[in-house]
Amino acid sequence: MNSDHTVFTKALPSGVSTDRIARIRFDIVVVGCGAAGASCALSAAARGLRVAMIAKGEPADTNTSWARGGVAAVLGGDDSFEQHVQDTLVCGGDLCDDPVVRAIIEDDPAAIDRLIEYGAAFDRGTDGDLALGREGGHRRHRIVHAAGDATGPVVQQSLSAGIAAAPNITRFENAFALDVLTSEAGDTAGLLAKLQSGQVVAFETSQVVLATGGAGQIFRETTNPVLATGDGLAMGLRSGAVARDLEFYQFHPTCLYIAGAARVLISEIVRGGGGVLRDHTGERFMLEAHPDAELAPRDIVSRAITARMATLGDTNVFLDLSNIKGDPHALYPGISRTCHAFGIDIASDPVPVRPGAHYQIGGLRADLDGRTSVPGLWAVGECASSGLHGANRMGSNSLLEGLVMGHRCGRTIEPTSVSNSWTLPENGDHTPVVRLNLTDLTYSMKSLMWRQVGVERTAEGLESAARQLAFWSGVTDELSPPIPQAWELRNMLLIARGIALSAAARDESRGAHYRTDFPDARAEAAHSEFLVSWDTNGVGTFTGGCLAQPVEQ
Repeated sequence: MNSDHTVFTKALPSGVSTDRIARIRFDIVVVGCGAAGASCALSAAARGLRVAMIAKGEPADTNTSWARGGVAAVLGGDDSFEQHVQDTLVCGGDLCDDPVVRAIIEDDPAAIDRLIEYGAAFDRGTDGDLALGREGGHRRHRIVHAAGDATGPVVQQSLSAGIAAAPNITRFENAFALDVLTSEAGDTAGLLAKLQSGQVVAFETSQVVLATGGAGQIFRETTNPVLATGDGLAMGLRSGAVARDLEFYQFHPTCLYIAGAARVLISEIVRGGGGVLRDHTGERFMLEAHPDAELAPRDIVSRAITARMATLGDTNVFLDLSNIKGDPHALYPGISRTCHAFGIDIASDPVPVRPGAHYQIGGLRADLDGRTSVPGLWAVGECASSGLHGANRMGSNSLLEGLVMGHRCGRTIEPTSVSNSWTLPENGDHTPVVRLNLTDLTYSMKSLMWRQVGVERTAEGLESAARQLAFWSGVTDELSPPIPQAWELRNMLLIARGIALSAAARDESRGAHYRTDFPDARAEAAHSEFLVSWDTNGVGTFTGGCLAQPVEQ
């Protein structure tokens, strides 16, 4: 073994011989196939680069496919880039990066044009122009949507069509990305993944793009698909990348709440169309909560719902669509079909809703092109902290960010040579002494996060959660078998611990982060940054903090 070219991973499956790991070489490896990953791959491929796209599932499984609102874009005659910028800055709680906000927003018409070129059929008015909706925080109608409430699937399908037509993009679907490979110098050297066939493969490349979406599955209540376990963020943390603002996790106010059923997003476009929130007595409680009522920023609406449920001892509130102009079934066909399956007629019946974890605002710190603090490692979309959202994401700016940032990354990234002689260190056999019930541990983590790191937080709850998560992480790392379920759980526990520690360090309330023991915002706004260091036993220690208050646990 030539130590000068040894590459490292913290997630090599126990008992796997490095002699049996196949190697494939690409210019760029993109992990994720949603709006950000697909846009990056297409942009890079257009430059003639050979791209590998690693997808944990299939295109229909992405957060993009599950998005129901739309894409924010300045297209209306009464709108302007400056107005969109100001709306975003206000929503972001003084933590947005102004140049980043402006650069992304000024590219939004081009992002829409690129989607149309790939075949996206957006809704149009009788005049043939794109129909524009409105959502919370937006002072203008600027939400481009498709099939009423099916924008995400239409965006995903159009991008996937472009991917399929690109000869220099190789797709690896139903594959599990294990870890970013790094050199002794700390540079990116490749990616380790388990393919659908069961083969463990080392992708040899100097450039890895993480576009894996968020980690909503760490919470008991979430609008995210089951594959949203934060794998990209976890891989980035293991590789030594800096994470920023992990405490900011957005909770969407209106998830369909029926006991035993999967939580389904009731898009904000419904409230933008006139839907109102009522408690079980019929009172429209948002009128007293905020001047914009149901169209207040999502954090305010989520907290108002949470407070109302606590006051009345209820498990949910109701979304009333009876005052919407037009036929709700025609306007929101996807929501209509979902509710109808449970015997709910959205035109006449109140829809039971409650908040759920929706969007990971913080993530790997990345610049305007997606560069992280690790050379050769890039992050775009929900797993990145670009500076667009600040402390609170405005509705429909997420798909916009993924489309623009993915495109920028793909047109910027430049592959460099990779050593022909690098090797992986051997990993010894490890047979767990005790077999863990991974399903039980996963549900315990999700419940803990929802109770103590959810919509409302306290120092006591956050510190207790961080201790419990650290214990579970150690147990899981030591005793879990080398299977995808265990790898997902390890990733989720790492991220959950980071969120809890970041939230404990921010002794104020700002944007999507709300502390009942510190309900006010500090006069000065500051980012939090955390880094994970690893000892020889593979134990990770978070160091960092925010507001000049360092944290180490």
